[in-house]
Parts: sequence; structure tokens; C-alpha cells
Amino acid sequence: MNGPIPETDRGAVWYARQAPPPEPRPPLTIDLDVDVCVVGGGLAGLTAAHEVARRGFSVALLESGRIAGGASGRNTGFVLPGFNAELETIAERIGSERARRLWALSERGLDYVRRQVAAMPQIAPQPGWLCVSKTPQRRPLTEAVAALREAGTQAEYWPVERVRAALPSPAYFDAIHYPAAFAIDPLQYAHALAQAAEAAGARIFEATPALAIDPDGVRKRIDTPSARVRAGHVVLAGNVDIGGLMPRLAATLIPITTYVMVSAPLGPVLRETLAYRGAVSDGERADHHYRIVDGDRLMWCGRMTTAPADPRRYARALARAAARTFPQLGPVAAEHVWGGTLGMPLHRMPQIGELLPGVWVASGFGGHGLNTTAMAGELIACGIVDSDQTWRQFAPYELVWAGGAVGRLAMRALYLGRRPLEGMEQAFARQRERAQRRKRARKAARKSAHLGNGTGASDPMQTKG
Repeated sequence: MNGPIPETDRGAVWYARQAPPPEPRPPLTIDLDVDVCVVGGGLAGLTAAHEVARRGFSVALLESGRIAGGASGRNTGFVLPGFNAELETIAERIGSERARRLWALSERGLDYVRRQVAAMPQIAPQPGWLCVSKTPQRRPLTEAVAALREAGTQAEYWPVERVRAALPSPAYFDAIHYPAAFAIDPLQYAHALAQAAEAAGARIFEATPALAIDPDGVRKRIDTPSARVRAGHVVLAGNVDIGGLMPRLAATLIPITTYVMVSAPLGPVLRETLAYRGAVSDGERADHHYRIVDGDRLMWCGRMTTAPADPRRYARALARAAARTFPQLGPVAAEHVWGGTLGMPLHRMPQIGELLPGVWVASGFGGHGLNTTAMAGELIACGIVDSDQTWRQFAPYELVWAGGAVGRLAMRALYLGRRPLEGMEQAFARQRERAQRRKRARKAARKSAHLGNGTGASDPMQTKG
């Protein structure tokens, strides 16, 4: 990375500079009586509010800060099928048939976002997601593709030759391509979804934290700094920051902060190098996820901490990772950098359902949230308005204590411990590939030499026996 990050860009979210959000909505100052009160103005809460209002119920949404001010507006914008947990892991826990039904719900969430975006001309989706392996994985990936197709997901195996033609990095081998996935500006989507919810009749209040909830009785009571809301149903659509209101829920989540940088303009070399225009992931956890933005910039996400840190600490590391992956780009400078904190349950699956009569939860989307927040909001709205019971399919993923400070330390240690091991595996894979290339070159040279001498044998070892 060349030079320091400009002062005005430190910790800023690049999306807000591209499409400035609307003026802040006023806080709640008068008591309200509604059918549904949604606590949390991220994508899950906005979807729930939109779907409840669209079905004719009165709804008030309370957001302690700005709409999508947390993880919902600070991620890379990948809209993917599935969950943070892999299909195989889900099937091991609940059986193949139930796993396929859950997976179909995740696809429904992806389709929901696609439908909404189609009605939002200001948002231009980038089609496709390529999930790349840094070690040869032909058999495991082809088996994974077969399982994904059986579950109804569009997926295709890409061999190393096709991967490197699209993304010419010596670090890359095989991949799974998801042609139906796409990437969007998540902050712009959240604000457009908020406007759609308001158009359907929802009332949204910013700078209105929910201070306490009394869940007893038919009408729940939610206290805010200046007023009280009474509602038949309460939807807790929060992340790790919901601890003061519902400690039991917050205790089930491990807070994970990841970091995103957007490079300075790289010029024509970026598109000349990266033929693939969709979203890319080349690691199973935080490292790395990226896509081309603004024509000639790279958005690059990686690194992980269990407590928020100054994003500037990771700007150079993220820029160096991009340059190492694609040395053809030359120097990569981080011009914008920020972090975002998400909540990860131990089982790595969303926590969706009715905690108590009339008290609903939508949480724990764990870095795979654009499709699952849409899925959760719609499932809960159907549960409230239509008494639909589909949300019960998530009953096997109950609230599990995440271990508090010890759990956070364990997660951090796991991440730090895996990185060097994965790095060694990847280095060995590249070393084996170089050795195989040298072996093939020597074999070709011997064959050429024998042909030149008129012996006709392609390899002296092959003439034995």
C-alpha cells in the first residue's frame, strides 16, 4: 500500500459516499399502540416490518442509531444461497431431508432479495459468486456440487484451468460457481427497503433505543427514552448489541468483527487481470472475499477479531493480500477502510422463532446475512399475520450459550491457529504443482532429445519391461 489512508476515510463506509443515505428519521416522542413492534433497523428488522405492513398490520420499527448502521450496511453485499453452516454439516445434525428443506428456505431468501432489487432501479446487482479453493479439491468439490444440485441450488464445478483463466492467480485451484448468486450495495438496499416498508404503512424511528421490554400479557410494553410502545407482538431483530434488552439472546452470539477495504483506482489493469466480474471468496471464514466496484477499484474483505479494532490496523494487510493474490495489479493502495461486527451462534445457523408468546427473534446470521435476513423477516411476518408455522423448521437450532469471554477467546484462537495451518497447506499445494510442472518439463525435454537422436522412445523408463 502506498501512503497513508486519508484522514477523512478512516473508518468510513464507502457505500455512504457513493450513495448518501436519506436524512435521519426523527426519534419516537409519543406513545404508540401498534400490532407489531420491531426492534432493530437492520435488514432482518426492515424485512419483517415491510412484510408485516404489506399484510395490513400496523407496525413501528425502533432503531437505536441509523438504519443499517451495523453489519447490515457494512458488509461486502454478497447475496448467496445457503447458510454459514455447510449443507453437509446441517444434514449431519438434522438429517438430509430436513436439511434440504432448510436449504430451500435459504434459496427463498435469495429470491426475495432479487425480487426487491428488481424494483429498485438505483441498485445494480453483479451476478455470480465464485468460491475458490487454494488447494486441489477436485473430488470434494464435485461431490459438493452434486449435493447442492440435489438440494435445488444452481452450482457448477470449475477446474483449475477455468478458474485461472478468469482469475489468474497461482494461489487458486478448483472452484464452485454459483451463477444465481449476486452482489449489491447493502446500505443502499437497506434504505430502499426502509422506504418500501414506509410506503406499505410502517413507521420507522431512528435514534430510538429500546431500553426495556415487558413481555408479559397480551400487549407487550417497550420503553424508549421519550415514549412507550404497546404491541401484540415484538420482533427482536438485533445483533450482539441487543444485550441490554435481552441478555439471554446476546449471550448466544460470539461477536466477530471483520474488515473491508476499497482500493484506490487501479485503472484498466484491474479489468484486464480479473476477467470474472462477480463476487469471489477464496477462504471459508474471514479471509478473503472481494469484488470489483466503481469500475476500477477492488473491495476486499478479511481479517477477524472478537472485539472491534481500529480498521486502520488492517488496511495495509488487506491491500497486501490483494497484491499478493494478483501481482499483475502492481501496488494496491487502500483508500477506504472500515469494520463491521456480526453475531455468530455456535451452531452457525440463524436463530429464528418465537421465544415467548408474542416475542419473536431474528438473529445470528453470522456473515451470511443478505439472504437469511430476508428469509427470517418473511418467515416471522407470515408467523405473526398468517399463523404460518414454517419458522419451526429452525427449532433444532435453539439458543445456545456461546461461552462469554472464554468463547470469544476460543474463536479468536481458532482463527489465528487455522491461518498458518491453511497457509502451509496452500504453500505445499503450490510447491507440489511447481514440482509437477518441472517433472512434465523434464519428461518433455527427454522425449524431445530421444526423438532428435532417432531412438523413437518417449521415455527410457517406459521402454523397460
